Amino acid sequence: MNFSEAEILQAIADYALPFMRISGLLGSMVVMSAKTLPTPIRVLLAFTLAIMVMPIVPPVPVKDPVSVETFVMGMQQVIIGLSIGFISTLVLETFVLAGQVIAMQTGLGFASIVDPVNGINVPAVGQFYLILATLLFLAFDGHLNMIQMIIMSFQAFPIGEAWWTAEQFKSIVDWSAWMFIAALTLTLAPIVSLLIINLAFGVMTKAAPQLNIFTIGFSFAQIGGLVIMWLIMDNFTNHFGQQWQRAQQLMCNLLNICPG
Repeated sequence: MNFSEAEILQAIADYALPFMRISGLLGSMVVMSAKTLPTPIRVLLAFTLAIMVMPIVPPVPVKDPVSVETFVMGMQQVIIGLSIGFISTLVLETFVLAGQVIAMQTGLGFASIVDPVNGINVPAVGQFYLILATLLFLAFDGHLNMIQMIIMSFQAFPIGEAWWTAEQFKSIVDWSAWMFIAALTLTLAPIVSLLIINLAFGVMTKAAPQLNIFTIGFSFAQIGGLVIMWLIMDNFTNHFGQQWQRAQQLMCNLLNICPG
């Protein structure tokens, strides 16, 4: 069996461009983009998914795989994958932000550990919320939904035929406002409760100046913060479910599809 040069170049393009879009997704998606995940495993997974996707992807109109036009087309696929995966990152960053706000308000911000995903020091409360959100992301089959989205994107945006508009990129930026809204909603109860505790100690200090508010109040604020975190833990799943639903709706709007 003989293959012409054109057929070989076409086969390379048909595989390489979907591989680049899938690689962009895995490079920014939650769990898969973690620094603790070895790069060879991520590449192998992208390689496997690209092979599985090739039969349903229309032939890529590429004449020369090493031309400037093909390079630009490849960068477009990477940007599409990165943008879709970045949405899942925004969802988890919502709860990291909420944990950091609670840690600062309760005085627990002094306890910091290294974030294995980003490689920086973060408050322990924020890392705790990140772990919970990551486990819920996997429990909600978020990783499977993201793979489903990237596969459906080949139908919504065929390679070489369609590209995202400026409004679609703007919608991702606008949606980031939900990250702050959801974080504020989750932290509203702890903030108000700790404000009441601090006001109570302020009144006590005014009535009895001998009390050292920085010694007694700081300890009570920490204990109160832990108790409040325990009390609001029941709503954590509901907050994550609502935020993840918003993220799925955004991806549906971007791709003009609806997951089955």
